[in-house]
Order: sequence, then C-alpha cells, then structure tokens
Amino acid sequence: MSDLFTLTDEHRQFREVVRKMAVDHIEPRAAEIDANGEFPWDVARVLGENGLLGLHVPEEYGGSGADALTFALMVEEIARVCASSSVIPLVQKLGTVPILQAASEEQKRAWLPSIASGEQLISYGISEAEAGSDPASMVTTATRDGDGYVLNGTKVWTSMAGASERYVVFAKTDPDAGAKGVSAFFVHADDPGFTVGKAEDKLGIRGSPTCQIHFDDTPLSADRLIGEEGRAFYEAMAAFDHTRLVVGAQAVGIAQGAIDAAAAYVTEREQFGKPVGEFQGVQFMLADMQTETDAARGLVYQAAGKADRADDDLTRFSSMAKLKAGDTAMRVTTDAVQLFGGYGYTKDYPVERMMRDAKITQIYEGTQQIQRLVIARDMLKRR
Repeated sequence: MSDLFTLTDEHRQFREVVRKMAVDHIEPRAAEIDANGEFPWDVARVLGENGLLGLHVPEEYGGSGADALTFALMVEEIARVCASSSVIPLVQKLGTVPILQAASEEQKRAWLPSIASGEQLISYGISEAEAGSDPASMVTTATRDGDGYVLNGTKVWTSMAGASERYVVFAKTDPDAGAKGVSAFFVHADDPGFTVGKAEDKLGIRGSPTCQIHFDDTPLSADRLIGEEGRAFYEAMAAFDHTRLVVGAQAVGIAQGAIDAAAAYVTEREQFGKPVGEFQGVQFMLADMQTETDAARGLVYQAAGKADRADDDLTRFSSMAKLKAGDTAMRVTTDAVQLFGGYGYTKDYPVERMMRDAKITQIYEGTQQIQRLVIARDMLKRR
C-alpha cells in the first residue's frame, strides 16, 4: 500500500458486493429496526453468513484477515442504509482488538473462531458512570482469589450488551495504581454474577442495544486474564486507534446516505414550476455536503492505510478521521433534513433518522473534544 490509501480493484469489487447486500437485505428493514428499537438478529445472521463479522480476524483464527480499509468500506456501506446495523461489525472489531493485541496464542485459538463466524457476538466494557472520558478512574475491581479473580462493579454505555455472549471487560487489579492498575478480562454472559441492567432509550442507533452490565462477585479463572496485569489501559487506548477510524467510516456512510436521499428528492420535488434541485441555493448546499463528505472519506481511508502499516502517527490520524467525519455527518444530515422541508421532519423519509443516528459519531469512542485533545497532544509531542 502506498503512503496514502489506494483502492484496489479488489476493494472496489468488495464495496459493490457489500452495497448490494446492504440494499437488498438491510435497507428494507432500517426504518422498522429504528422504530422498534430491537436488535436486528436477522441482519446479524446475514453479516455472519457472509463472513463480515470476522472480516478483520486473521485467517488462522477463523476470519478473513482483511485489511483496515476493507473493513472501513464495509462499515461505510452498511451505515449508508442503516447506522444501527453498522454498529454490529464495529463493536465486533472493538471487542476483538484487545484479544488480538494481547491474548496468548492458546486464548486466541480458543476464543476467536466462534466470534469470527458470527456464532458469538462480543462487546467491550470500559465506561463507567464516573469514568467516561477518563476511563483510568474506573472503580470496577478484579480481586485475586486463589488462582483466579472475582469481578465486581458496573459498566455503562456497553454497546450490544444483551445481544452479545462475550465481553472484554476492563477492571482495576490494583485500585491504587491508576492507569497502571487496569487489567482486561474475557467474560461470558452466563458467568455467575453477570447481569445485563438498564437499557438506554436513545436518540439514535436505536436498533443497537446500549446497556449497563453488572458484576456481583463474578468468578473468573486465571486464563480469562487478557495479557499482563496492569497493561490493559494502554491496550484499550491502542484499540481505539483502530476503531475510531471505523466510527469515521460509519459517519461517512451516514452522511452519504443522507446526500443520496436528498439528491433524489430535490430532483423529483417541484416548486415554482421546476425541480427544487435546479435552484442555485439548493445546488450550493448539495455541493458543500458532498465536498465535505468526500474530504472526510479521504481522511478515513488515509487513517485505514496507516493502521495497516502500523504508522507511528496512527493515533492522531484515527482521531482526526473520527473528528472530521463525525462533525461532517452531523452537518450534512441536518442540511438533508432542511432540503426535504417539512417532509424531512417526518418519519416518512429516512433523513430524520440519519440525523439522529449521526449524533452518536460525535460522542462514542471518545467525544469530539477528547479527539481534539489527542490530536493536539500528538502535534505538540512531535515538535
């Protein structure tokens, strides 16, 4: 791969295949998924049957071993028609990256094949009520008990909780050591003392459950520890380097879906005796929407290339991709609603859903304010 991203013929062919699958199997369900606020098991099955839930997992562990750009293309195309559905592969990657980074060979071979096949979904538990943007201040603990551990505490904002059967959970093994006291564990949904708590009633991505998860003296054997004790905080931050750019891809997909819907509408809608799309003011809006979306797309693809090469500036570029794409998605979907006029404010058209969905890309996996801190700190560190 060149210093910048390059879309190969294989990438383009893959994108077309995923787009057709999304249009045929996911788009017809998107409004219903949003309205019912229920996890789309049928979509998860389609993704699993097509090998998309293990796209990023190396072949030796049952996946496809695809590069980061291929994964970003998949999420973008799914988000273009249904943001809720795009969360499924996004979180599947987030949950597996710490395992790929730090787990033993034995753990990888035992845990990853069923996740890569889609037989099991996996979630990622790091945020707490008082430890959101500052995860190192978490209070969930994993206390030594003989050869194993006992897990106690509560995580919040856990995407796909309840749908997932497996969880990567971060807890303090040394409560007094700050970030250096955080360790990661592989938790099963049927482990004693594990329960799924309150489900959030959300503005957008309503088909993706977001819940609290609780641990009440949950026993874990020593082989559930991922990597070394006290190293997990740094692994968690490294995982975000690989998944923040995927949130950027999700945001680009949402924005492009809104543009496509708006462009089709203004071509058909007539006012003052001609299509609304012939008015210069409307054309200027569409031009700005597409230009900003293409700029965000370029930054996402560039970050994906850096992820594949393990460039030392991946952290900054992944944060920039999320920052630019998330802000763009919010502006573009808002403008799309405006172009629909009063109809844009109704559920008869998809743009109001897209506007609600876009907001989360400015919040999860680190707010836009956190991204700006990450970017600026990297810039200053390099001076």
